[in-house]
Amino acid sequence: MRSFLATLLTLFAFQFAAAVAQTETATVDLALPTDNDAIFRGGGPDFYQYVERDYHGEKSTPWEGGQYGFVRDPVETSSGVVYTRFHEGIDVRPLHRDENGEPLDEVRAIADGKVVHTNFVPGYSNYGKYIVIEHRWDGSPYFSLYGHLSAIDVRSGDTVHRGQHIAVMGYTGAGINRVRAHVHLELNLILSHNFDSWYDATYKDEPNHHGLYNGINLVGLDIGRLYLALREKPSVTIPQFLSQEEIFYKVAIPKSRHFELPKLYPWMASGTVEPRSWIVSFTRSGLPLKIEPSERRVKQPEVVYVKPSVLNASYLTNGVATGLTSHAHLTENGKQMMRLLIYPD
Repeated sequence: MRSFLATLLTLFAFQFAAAVAQTETATVDLALPTDNDAIFRGGGPDFYQYVERDYHGEKSTPWEGGQYGFVRDPVETSSGVVYTRFHEGIDVRPLHRDENGEPLDEVRAIADGKVVHTNFVPGYSNYGKYIVIEHRWDGSPYFSLYGHLSAIDVRSGDTVHRGQHIAVMGYTGAGINRVRAHVHLELNLILSHNFDSWYDATYKDEPNHHGLYNGINLVGLDIGRLYLALREKPSVTIPQFLSQEEIFYKVAIPKSRHFELPKLYPWMASGTVEPRSWIVSFTRSGLPLKIEPSERRVKQPEVVYVKPSVLNASYLTNGVATGLTSHAHLTENGKQMMRLLIYPD
């Protein structure tokens, strides 16, 4: 009996280890969230839902506004037109509608994972009804978000599999109507598990209905481009994918035991020396890319680099910094966001 039990325990341990290894794989195998696959056929207007734009009295409906990135709210500067509002995900247009024009497209999980948040109250978020699913790749957490849903068919705590039905497309939330119905899809990194305490201290009069999965605490990567990269090379990992992103600014962060990013995403960190501070490199949108040790002593986060430009630094840092790029400093919002990284220090 003891031998049989030992065999069972050994088998269980092996299966458990195999399951963990599978869960912690670096391979990113993504499904599309709906039946719409025009992204793989060069069909920008057929894949992305357009935005409604009124620029200097000229109205238009550019599909490009449904893409990831700085694709909205153009303003004229001395260097030409600059798009100032960042779109953190992609907007996938519907393929199926009923006789009244209501969208019918089912929304599916893009990868295996666990449902960590469901928002059933449209008025609680600009995303309307939305779902957040946590995925683990190579030991790090990533979070897909599905917004503007009409129906949610999973609950927090549910385990879901790639391609599994989770919701129905809709037009809940701010700024869209039935004609512009779509699913807003993001793939995010998380900034801090101390977010709730930071939020309560920063936004005293504004309730946080979403806990850790508030959009402020999630920073998105270009999932549209990731789909295309994986199509070309299925073995691409997220660190490899993000290594191609351009660095727009760097901030020195005081050394802190509450600084989670290098623990959550070890691939960001470099160097083995004990630092006096950390230098964190960001994309224009605020997605962290690199964490490097520094001998620089700082008591508070401070800007140490902004990509040279004649534009104000605010255009290159999504409002985190301002001033000449050669002498930029953090805005009040920038100070708050950097404080989040090391809160409660």
